[in-house]
Amino acid sequence: MTDATAPDDRPPRSPLPRRAMTIALALAALAALVYAGAVALLALQQRDFIYQPSGAALTPAEAGLSDAERIRIRTLDGETLSAWLRPPAEGRALILYFHGNAGSLAARAQRFAQLTQRGDGLLAIEYRGYPGSTGAPGEEGLLRDADAALSEAISRGHAPGRIVLVGESLGAAVALDLATRRPIAGVVLESAFLSMRDMAARLFPWAPVALLLRDPWRSDLRIARLRAPLLQLHGLNDEVVPMKSGEALFALAREPKTWRVAALSGHQALEEAMPQVLDFVEARAVAR
Repeated sequence: MTDATAPDDRPPRSPLPRRAMTIALALAALAALVYAGAVALLALQQRDFIYQPSGAALTPAEAGLSDAERIRIRTLDGETLSAWLRPPAEGRALILYFHGNAGSLAARAQRFAQLTQRGDGLLAIEYRGYPGSTGAPGEEGLLRDADAALSEAISRGHAPGRIVLVGESLGAAVALDLATRRPIAGVVLESAFLSMRDMAARLFPWAPVALLLRDPWRSDLRIARLRAPLLQLHGLNDEVVPMKSGEALFALAREPKTWRVAALSGHQALEEAMPQVLDFVEARAVAR
């Protein structure tokens, strides 16, 4: 018979497995909390990542562009935009320029001088929330700014058939949207990206950017509606927008279109391709 009172010879259970599980759960909870916090911070500050205005609200003359003036443009939703205007010479085109996400017009004064060297005119705007302009930036707002800029150009007597849009980086997305909705002579896109969602997914692969992004900037969905002639430029060594992103966008565009690789350039490709850009602008004015 088995003695019910015999001592249990089994070794006592170690508390380590239970303790290890508790520690693992605590670490998992902490990691989840940190991840949730990082996602929340990204969601709250996403527009600070996208839109980065800086610099002073200088006049063209203060920035070194003596043959232009600063004007004010009113948007339909009540914002006031600072803009630089240089009228074109007789028979030349007007370049409607949309800059990238960072800086100001003043930082591009030398570029503007090159763009107007043949007598073409310039109208370049500061987006809402950028130096000298009221409001806060966002996709819907910047598209309204672009509409206001084109309307201002037309109200000053510039025919749409002599207006060429030039956009750099984020400004390329602005210019592209405007060109798909309103008649213009042509559009030049520099360092254009496929979409902001694509860009954000590259920068933040750990975050559900498709769910978080307030300003998706879907150029990939817009470009098929473009009917105006297109010249698209991209720097071979672009460190901000990979060239394959620009190539993918260009592939979605209809003819007539021209692709130009700036072999010696990074994110700023316009200067290297300036002769071709000026020829493109001139051809649009002549074609009218």
